[in-house]
Amino acid sequence: MKPQAGADAEGMTYDQLVERVRYDGAYPTRERAEAVIHAVLAALGRRLSGDERVELAAVLPTEAARTFTAQIPETEQLTGWEFVKDLASRTGGTAATTRWDTGTVLALVARLAGEDLLARVIDQLPAGYALLFGRAELTQPTMPRPARAPQAARAA
Repeated sequence: MKPQAGADAEGMTYDQLVERVRYDGAYPTRERAEAVIHAVLAALGRRLSGDERVELAAVLPTEAARTFTAQIPETEQLTGWEFVKDLASRTGGTAATTRWDTGTVLALVARLAGEDLLARVIDQLPAGYALLFGRAELTQPTMPRPARAPQAARAA
């Protein structure tokens, strides 16, 4: 079955991907945009496995898919914030600039993936990734505990 990509994915070339990231991220050069794309997609490639990994690679331009799939998925799960911190340590960037870089690339990846695939990708990852993809982080509300009766009332 062919993955359902978002409308933006149809016919997007690697050059178009780079220019879109360059524009969205306000990077001064094409080289900087490419470096960000490769760093973020490699980091994501270390986090995803299974069908979602294969389907996501299929909607990326070939050069981007190669970077993404060249990574061996790691068993250690990282929250979204830990993902950003890990990427910052690997690239030498600050947490703030790495968060910007991550959001710029993953928001475009979200558009390329389409809603169905993106939902499955986010479901596979720990908390915090939805925000990196430009989506709301929906969590289950915690149920308030019933109030306990005062000690004197229980004794009566």
